[in-house]
Amino acid sequence: RVQAMASSSQRLKTVEFLIKSSQHLKVSPIVKYSAFSFFADRFIFSLPAFIERANSLNWLLKPVTESTLQLFVLISLWISSKIHDSRPLSVASLKSLADESIKEQHFTNRNFMEAEVLFMQVLSFEIGTSNIAFSFLQELWIQIKGVAKVGELISFEACMEIMDLLYEKEETSFLYRSPHSLAASILVVSYLMTVPKQKWEFPVVAWVNFATSCKEEDIIKMVKEILKHVLETS
Repeated sequence: RVQAMASSSQRLKTVEFLIKSSQHLKVSPIVKYSAFSFFADRFIFSLPAFIERANSLNWLLKPVTESTLQLFVLISLWISSKIHDSRPLSVASLKSLADESIKEQHFTNRNFMEAEVLFMQVLSFEIGTSNIAFSFLQELWIQIKGVAKVGELISFEACMEIMDLLYEKEETSFLYRSPHSLAASILVVSYLMTVPKQKWEFPVVAWVNFATSCKEEDIIKMVKEILKHVLETS
C-alpha cells in the first residue's frame, strides 16, 4: 500500500496537481513553494513511517489513493496560505477545485478539516517555512540585482520554472535537502540560460559562494546536475 503510494508516476501526478492547483487558485510563489516543501519534501517521505506506527488508521489512509493524495496537496496549499497570506484560501475555494478536479472521490468541508489535522500530525506539527530554497533564491536574486547590472537580466520566471522541473523529476528532488546550495545553483543556471553570452563577465559562481558560503565545487556540481535535467527536458 505504502510502496504504491510512493511510486514515481503517482508522485509526478501529485506534483503536477500541485502546480495546476497553484495556478488555478492564483496563489503567490511563496505559498506554492512552501506547499511544495510541506508536501513533496516532507509529507510524502514521512507518511509511510506514520502509517507503520499508527495504532488505528484514519479512513483517509485506508488505503492511500490518488484522490487522497490530491486532497493532501490542497491541504498543503491551504496551510501555506494561512502562514503567508493576510487573507488565506477559503475552504469553499479548495472544495470547489476538489469537486472539479478530483473525480474518483467527493470530499466534504468536514473531510478538509479532518485531512488538515492528519496532515499536521504526519508533519509532527512542524510547519516552519524559513528554511526553503525559494526564500533563499528570492533573497539572492534581489541581492545580485543590487550589486551588478547583469542581475536585472536574470529571469526569476526561469528560476521558478527550474524549481518546478526539479520537483517533477524524482531523481532531482533530493537536491531540495540542501536549500542554500540549491538556491545558489538555480541562480547560476538561470544566469547561464537567460543572460546573453556577451554579458557573462560577472563572476556569478564566486559571488554566490561569497553570498551563501556554499563551496564553489558543490555549486558547480549541482549546476551541472540541474543543467543536465533542464537541457534534457527542453
